[in-house]
Amino acid sequence: MGSIKHPFTRHMWGFLFMPDLFESQKKITEKKYPLAVRMRPRTLKEFIGQEHILGEGKLLKRAIDADRVASLILYGPPGTGKTTLAHVIANVTKAYFHEINAVVSNVQELKDAIKQSKEREKASGKKTILFIDEIHRFNKAQQDVLMPDVESGNPVLIGATTHNPFFSLVSPLISRSIIFELKKLSKENITQILKNALEDKERGFGNIEVRMDEKALVFLAEASDGDARIGLNALEVGVLTTKPGKDRAIDFTLKVAEESIQKKAVVYDRDEDGHYDTISAFIKSMRGSDPDAALYWLAKMLYAGEDPRFIARRIVICASEDVGNADPQALVVANAAMQVSEFVGMPEARIPLAQAVCYIACAPKSNAAYLGIEKAIKDVEESRTLEVPKHLKDANYRGAEKLGHGVDYKYAHDYKDHYVDQEYIPEKRIYYAPTDIGYEKKIKEYLDKLRKTT
Repeated sequence: MGSIKHPFTRHMWGFLFMPDLFESQKKITEKKYPLAVRMRPRTLKEFIGQEHILGEGKLLKRAIDADRVASLILYGPPGTGKTTLAHVIANVTKAYFHEINAVVSNVQELKDAIKQSKEREKASGKKTILFIDEIHRFNKAQQDVLMPDVESGNPVLIGATTHNPFFSLVSPLISRSIIFELKKLSKENITQILKNALEDKERGFGNIEVRMDEKALVFLAEASDGDARIGLNALEVGVLTTKPGKDRAIDFTLKVAEESIQKKAVVYDRDEDGHYDTISAFIKSMRGSDPDAALYWLAKMLYAGEDPRFIARRIVICASEDVGNADPQALVVANAAMQVSEFVGMPEARIPLAQAVCYIACAPKSNAAYLGIEKAIKDVEESRTLEVPKHLKDANYRGAEKLGHGVDYKYAHDYKDHYVDQEYIPEKRIYYAPTDIGYEKKIKEYLDKLRKTT
């Protein structure tokens, strides 16, 4: 077992704690540490969840068991076991374990850690595992410092991040590491973790009689939203703040559970995956004519504190891009919702936004106008630029007629049905192909009639 150079530091749900990873088990189980820290798994056998990477025969488990861990990035939502897994690896590895938190670290500390790892290998032949928590916080220069030595295998990098590494880490560092994505823990995983905390006499509440209502346990497991820390923190708050009955037992009811967890945190980083993934699902649900799914993603964004103006803008774009002329009224409704929501503000803004979302989701769909402009732009970018025909050029200046500009132009309103056949583009191009859906069917019929007369 190695040792750790720096204490582990993390602020979580009101708790600030700095336990040394390799303190004696007696110290780490002291009640001064939050339950979530005390119950942290020490071995793979105690680790719950993430079977897709830690199941029997899986690559990461084989590497840990054989003490052949290569540089890796652990990526996933909060409370899914990234830091815990790094600690488990430290407990079973023969390498020295050095921990850095990217929030408070700098280039010099990285260089010092790498220098020490080289000196350690020369002196004892022992490699170093360099664990960097929140590695996405490092800028490009800091990440570049790691690459030469990570490639040589000393130190062995283990990075933990809640942000998509393909967005937040430089490509050379990604290519030198194996990326493992940790998933949200299932309701069953959280339930088992909570039960273990209730039964563990050394680290949990096994020495206290807690009568856990099954409904309360289910509620905590669901409200934790895949984050073990949330569930354990709520359990601890509930147990420690509920007065025992006459028989000295604590009744952990559904009401206690609801009061303990309060409002759950939704994973929704405004500039990262949570933001982009949710808005993507929102737009695709409207496009796919599923108002229920669209309302759910709308609710998630509003609950997480997303700017209603951002949501409104996306609704307007969807109304034009995906509904288009199949129902021109969709754009009117979307634009009205954008203006009204900005005028009234939250929480009332949710109502016009929801109305527009439902209208667009239920409206007939056509992206013909969108496809038309995309084709036209491609032609402008890639093909020979077409000159404006002389009869369409501006004739509102002296000398224009001598140049032939505007000559023989036919004013459409002077003709029957306000239409006249004339050339509007030098080469025949078809960009807009209306569908047979909704109002666009009428547009198609009108255009087909006009084109037959030419």
